[in-house]
Amino acid sequence: MYGVVTRNAEELEWSTFDTGFYEVKDVTGRAAAPLSTGVNMVSTFGDNAAVGDDTDMAAVDAEGRPATRDRPYFDWSYVCPTHDRYREGVLEIVEDCVAESPDLRLDDVGFPRDGYCRCERCDRRFAESGFGDRKDWRASVVTDFVTAVRERVPGDLYLTCYPDPYPGHLRARSGLDIEALAPHVEEFVAPIYDTAYGTTYWLETIANGFESRLAGLDARLGVELYAVEVDVDALVDATTVAEAYADAVYFGYDASNTAAAIRRLRADRRDGVTHGDEGSE
Repeated sequence: MYGVVTRNAEELEWSTFDTGFYEVKDVTGRAAAPLSTGVNMVSTFGDNAAVGDDTDMAAVDAEGRPATRDRPYFDWSYVCPTHDRYREGVLEIVEDCVAESPDLRLDDVGFPRDGYCRCERCDRRFAESGFGDRKDWRASVVTDFVTAVRERVPGDLYLTCYPDPYPGHLRARSGLDIEALAPHVEEFVAPIYDTAYGTTYWLETIANGFESRLAGLDARLGVELYAVEVDVDALVDATTVAEAYADAVYFGYDASNTAAAIRRLRADRRDGVTHGDEGSE
């Protein structure tokens, strides 16, 4: 299965794609009306605008340093996942989305990095929680939020993961407990982005790792590739690698390039041509 991730409504209806994800809310805080023609996608705790308007919403570390895009290692700003008013707003967006289309994808779920969040609210709630380990408590916060979303989504729920399949890493980094989340999620999506895909051994390693990570769990794996200005031949090779491990391959933010790669793949298979043979570089 092939799909596209887009901000352009008309691209959801291109016949080349089996499915389409439409960004209703992205990390900038930009919002669009949800659509009935695709899977609406919502950035949960990544939100530059929200943090820019109210810096007290940002997740902070033990030294009080906020997780904002002007600091190293953060590509965008992160809202603290225990901020009740913000969470309620995200759930309202979820309800608006599923009123248009039954399926939903969550992006940017969880805490920004290990060591976050240490705001007064998080410290108080951890102390009152009964958990002895803060990582266990953080995982419960994320799982409770995803459970609340699951209760509102009548169709398939997709959840984007940071591209790190090693056991324990997602839980330590973001509070994403794959085993606890799997009963609530139909598909985990791993965005494995590169601007060229000149080599693909690392892509294979990560995709293989996620396949192994989800073994025995009742959840599909989707791999998302970056498509903007990527050479079509390179994108075809990357797709061939990704789909050896994933149930679906999605392409980010360039529908025309994506369509060209999918047409090439389908044509080559009809003609019996294979890209990315073992041993090739």
